[in-house]
Amino acid sequence: MDSMENNTFPPYFNLTMFVNIGNYRYPAFVLCLLLYAFIVLANLVVIVSISREKTLHEPMYIFIMCLSINSLYGSAGFFFRFLRDLLSDTHLIPRTACFAQIYVIYTYASYELTLLGVMAYDRYVAICQPLNYHNKMTSNMVSKLMAFAWIYPSFSVATCVHLASRLPLCDNKIPKVFCANWPVVKLSCVSTVVNSLVGMVVSTSTVFLPLAFVMYTYIRILLLCRNRSAVFKSKVVQNCLPHIITFVNYSVTVFCDVVLSRINLEALNPFLAILLSLEFVVIPPILNPLVYGLKLPKIRKCMLNMLSCSEARRKSREK
Repeated sequence: MDSMENNTFPPYFNLTMFVNIGNYRYPAFVLCLLLYAFIVLANLVVIVSISREKTLHEPMYIFIMCLSINSLYGSAGFFFRFLRDLLSDTHLIPRTACFAQIYVIYTYASYELTLLGVMAYDRYVAICQPLNYHNKMTSNMVSKLMAFAWIYPSFSVATCVHLASRLPLCDNKIPKVFCANWPVVKLSCVSTVVNSLVGMVVSTSTVFLPLAFVMYTYIRILLLCRNRSAVFKSKVVQNCLPHIITFVNYSVTVFCDVVLSRINLEALNPFLAILLSLEFVVIPPILNPLVYGLKLPKIRKCMLNMLSCSEARRKSREK
């Protein structure tokens, strides 16, 4: 009975996409550690800048801070295990740790998309209904939008992970460098119709609907800008460009992840497969603080003030 239980519910999963790079794994580990350190530092700077500066306590900047918090959450769920696996000769991950990583990475992805949808609504109201902006985007409304952006993905992803964890499996090999839901479901020995249906509903509500809503809001904004002055268009571009860059970047990374989960990764060049799968969990946490920190004048000014203050304190201590 114990043997049957271990075969259908394996205690470990094997992440098979790790390539044996010999002693090059040590420079790879240092490079990835520095990359993770940059992600943490850059996002912390954005979070601290917005939380400390009262003039940035506006809906748009609060949502940007939420994006940075989500970047820290998602990158932690990936990098802690990935850095360990880089130095390891075996890439076995305990069953509970695997499903925990699936939950963290998939909620991170869902939070990112729902937050982008909420930010698109904020930009739409600010540009298309400026006179009603403060009446609509009250602190109560912002709290409700943030609660929806965090709570719904938490429960919907939990449902998918719970259903996947109950499946009896015929194998334990996951062709990725981190645990993912669909590759686990494909290992099932039984029908996965329920998993597929629930996954389709969750994907539609947390991925495609937010993406469609963002596109809808920008179509409305573009239609409004057609007959406006060049100054108005310039202000719209300045306010919306960081969000557009983030949206396009994340759409590409999500598309790559969806495509990769549906094809045979072992048929691809292993290095290409790894790079494409890493894009999903690495690029957005790097790009978001750079885009918002460098493109939005208020955040950039606050960040520069923080740096100058820290430099002044350092010099005073040296004296």
